[in-house]
Amino acid sequence: MHCQTGSWGSYMPTSRNTVGDPLERIERLASENAVVIFSISSCCMCHAIKRLFCGMGVNPTVYELDEDPRGKDMEKALMRLLGTSPAVPVVFIGGKLVGAMDRVMASHINGTLVPLLKEAGALWL
Repeated sequence: MHCQTGSWGSYMPTSRNTVGDPLERIERLASENAVVIFSISSCCMCHAIKRLFCGMGVNPTVYELDEDPRGKDMEKALMRLLGTSPAVPVVFIGGKLVGAMDRVMASHINGTLVPLLKEAGALWL
């Protein structure tokens, strides 16, 4: 199932394949689209990162972990991957981990975010 929203991009349910290690699942989901955001629907930083990408004309695929039956396991795996808490938002571009809000904003400010988005095919201009 694929749901389009007017403001955030593509929302994909994360319950398609509920078998396997949460980290493997994250890596698989992250590699399926140009820009993937792992989020929690009530998180203000997640909201800000989604606004950033949409404001740039990028259509991210967003996985809301609080709406997934295995979302807590995925959130724990993201915390291990990042080595920090909280685990969201986490952004992957071109299947590669960019990081949490601080890394994405640093990339945006220093000018490396747009080239990453272009290289992944998420931005054309």
